[in-house]
Amino acid sequence: MNDSVDHRLRGSWTPEGASAVELAPKAVRWLTQRIGECTANAPVAPNSAMPVAPSRIPGAAHGKLAGIVGEEYVLDDPAERLARSGGLSYLDLLRRRYPSSPPAVPDAVVLPADPAQVQRVLDVCVEHDIGVVPFGGGTSVVGGVTALRGGKGSVLVLDLERLDRLVSVDPVSRVAVLQAGVRGPDAERLLSVHGLTLGHVPQSFERATIGGFAATRSAGQASSGYGRFEEMVTGLRLATPRGEWRLGVAPASAAGPDLRQLAIGSEGTLGVITEVAVRVRPLPERERFEAFALDGWERGTRAVRHLAQRGLLADVTRLSDVGETASTLALAGSWKTALLRRYLNARGIAEPCLLILGWYGDAVHRRREAVRSLRAAGAAGLGTAPGHAWLRNRFAGPRQRDALLDLGVCVETLETAARWGDLGPLYERVRAALHGALDRPLVLCHVSHAYETGASLYFTVLAARDEADPIGQWERAKRAASEAIAGDVPATISHHHAIGTDHAPYLAAEIGDLGVDVLKAAKSALDPTGILNPGKLLPPHPR
Repeated sequence: MNDSVDHRLRGSWTPEGASAVELAPKAVRWLTQRIGECTANAPVAPNSAMPVAPSRIPGAAHGKLAGIVGEEYVLDDPAERLARSGGLSYLDLLRRRYPSSPPAVPDAVVLPADPAQVQRVLDVCVEHDIGVVPFGGGTSVVGGVTALRGGKGSVLVLDLERLDRLVSVDPVSRVAVLQAGVRGPDAERLLSVHGLTLGHVPQSFERATIGGFAATRSAGQASSGYGRFEEMVTGLRLATPRGEWRLGVAPASAAGPDLRQLAIGSEGTLGVITEVAVRVRPLPERERFEAFALDGWERGTRAVRHLAQRGLLADVTRLSDVGETASTLALAGSWKTALLRRYLNARGIAEPCLLILGWYGDAVHRRREAVRSLRAAGAAGLGTAPGHAWLRNRFAGPRQRDALLDLGVCVETLETAARWGDLGPLYERVRAALHGALDRPLVLCHVSHAYETGASLYFTVLAARDEADPIGQWERAKRAASEAIAGDVPATISHHHAIGTDHAPYLAAEIGDLGVDVLKAAKSALDPTGILNPGKLLPPHPR
C-alpha cells in the first residue's frame, strides 16, 4: 500500500508554489490564553494505518466500467480510494488522525472523460445496483461526498476531474458552457482568454468545481455583486439513471416550474451534473478593497442592512463581529495595530466591528453613496490596507486549520441565514448553544452575504480538543448549534454549505414534511433504485 498522505485528505489547499501556514508563537499564545492548553498528539495517520476493506465491485461490473473509461481509470488501489473517502470537514480530517474511527471508504474510483461516459457508467451501476458518489473538488464540509452504501453491496466514487473543458462561449449572450470538473481558478483562466469572468469566488475556490458549485447552491464572496451561483446558472446537463437530462433554453421562461432550480442544490442525489451553462461578465478593469470600523455588532449589522436596502452593497461585503475583529487585530500584533486602537478610541469606537468592502469595475457612484451612508452611521474609515490584506489572505483559512489541527485544536465552521428582524436573536442563540456545548470555546462570527431582506451568519469555533472523545466533542456542539438554528427563530439550516448528511435531520423543519415528500418523489422519478449519493439530502431510497 502507498504510505503517502494525499493532500486532499490533509485538507491543504495550498496552490502550486505556495507554502503551508505555520502558526506564529504569539498567535499560539493568544489562542491558548482563551481556550486553554491543547494536546498536540494526533498527527495525520499514514495510509497503512487506515483500515481499507477489499473492493466489493463485482468483477463483471469492473470489466464493463473499464470498457467505458479505460482500465487505468477504474481505480481500486486503497490509497486512491482513501483519497476520495470524504470531504474536508473537521470530522473528515479528524478521522485521518484517529484510525480507530476511520472514514467510509469507497470500493472503487471511476474517472470518466466526458458526459457520454458518465451516462454509460451510471447505466452499468443501475444494472449492478452499485451506489454512486459524484466527486468534484471534495470540499464538502457537511458529509456530502462521504461514501455511504445506502444498503448497496458496493459503492464507487465518480470523480469528474477529467471533465475539465470550456465547451463554448457566446460573447453576445454572455453565456459560457463549462464541464462540471473545471475548478474555480481554471474557470477564470479559461474565461479570461475571452475577456470574461464568472466572478464566483467562495473560500473553496482553489479546489471546488463548477459542478460542485451548482450541486450545493454555492455563494461566492462577491455574491452581492455577481450573485449566488444559482443566479448564474442558465442551463444544466445531467446524467441520471433514467437517461440524460438537459435543462435551460432561454434567459427566462414561464413553461412551468423552473426545474433547473430542482437540479441545482440536489447534491448528486437526482443526477450527476456534467455541464453547466453560466452567465459571464466582462473582466473588471479595476478593483478597490477597503475597510471601515463600526461600534458594536448591532450598529454594524444595521449599517449593512441600510446599504442592502438602498442598493448600495459593495460586490464583497463582510462584517466581523467584536470577537472576530479582536482576534484579527490581536494576531496582527504590530505597532500599526496599537495606533489603530488609539485611532478608534479617539473616534468613540469602543467595540470595533471590522467591515470589508470590495468593489469591482465601474462602481464609483455606488461606492460614494455607500461611504456617505456608513459615515452617517458612525463608521470610521480605515483605508485600503486592511481590505487588501484580507484579499491576500482570504484563502488561508483551510491552511490555518491544518496548523490548528496539528496543535490539538478543535476548529470548525458553520453557517446560517435569517431575515434582518431575526438576525440578532439567531446570533445570540447559536453562540449560547456553542458555549453551552463546549468548554471555553472561542466563537467568532461574520456576515458574509447580505440581501435586502436579511443576511447570513458564518461562525468559526475553536476549542481545546477533547482527546478522550474528539469526534463526539464536535458532534455534540454541531447538534446543539443546529437545534438552535432549527428552533423558534426562523432561519435556514444552511445558507451555502448544503445539506449532505450533517444537516439532513433538520431539513424537514425548514421545508415541511410535504416538501420532503416532493423531493422523495423527484428522487423516485429520476433514480428509481436509489443509487445516487446514498444517504445525502434525504434518507436512502426504500426498496
